[in-house]
Amino acid sequence: MDINYKQLAADAARELCETAHLSKGSIMVVGCSTSEILGFHIGKNSVPEVAQAVFSGIYGVLQERGIWLAAQCCEHLNRSIIIERAAVPGADIVNVVPQPKAGGSFATAAYHGFSDPVAVEEIRADAGLDIGGTLIGMHLKKVAVPVRLKLDHIGSAILLAARVRPKFVGGCRAVYDERLY
Repeated sequence: MDINYKQLAADAARELCETAHLSKGSIMVVGCSTSEILGFHIGKNSVPEVAQAVFSGIYGVLQERGIWLAAQCCEHLNRSIIIERAAVPGADIVNVVPQPKAGGSFATAAYHGFSDPVAVEEIRADAGLDIGGTLIGMHLKKVAVPVRLKLDHIGSAILLAARVRPKFVGGCRAVYDERLY
């Protein structure tokens, strides 16, 4: 691999952690199409080696900060999530083991990289990275806010990022805590 996908992924994760003010115990959801990274149509050219590099880069950054990684599976597994069991105590676990062509290479790398992986159907994450149009929005808490990162592609894949903020409630007389924006 001429492109250092691990470093690019780590840089994106680090910037999102800082921009979103993620703290220990937060959850970052990541959807990743290795096909898109390599310039192919999503779901058509899954490459485990690229997924491993991207996973390693992101996971290393998140582990240093005590942030949980939620790896989104592809549509063949209804975009289920692979996550460490300790991150989701009491969650309804589903039975599936992702594979490169059924779940995706990134979720497969996460499943094999985590110490005690489980699959769940949904999560409410604090931030997310969408690498290649994987549609992570369904796994973000309300209200999702787009984040423009310095890096906007990993390989050929478009990189989109999001953070969340609390809902604004009240009316015209309400006062809000700007630190939560």
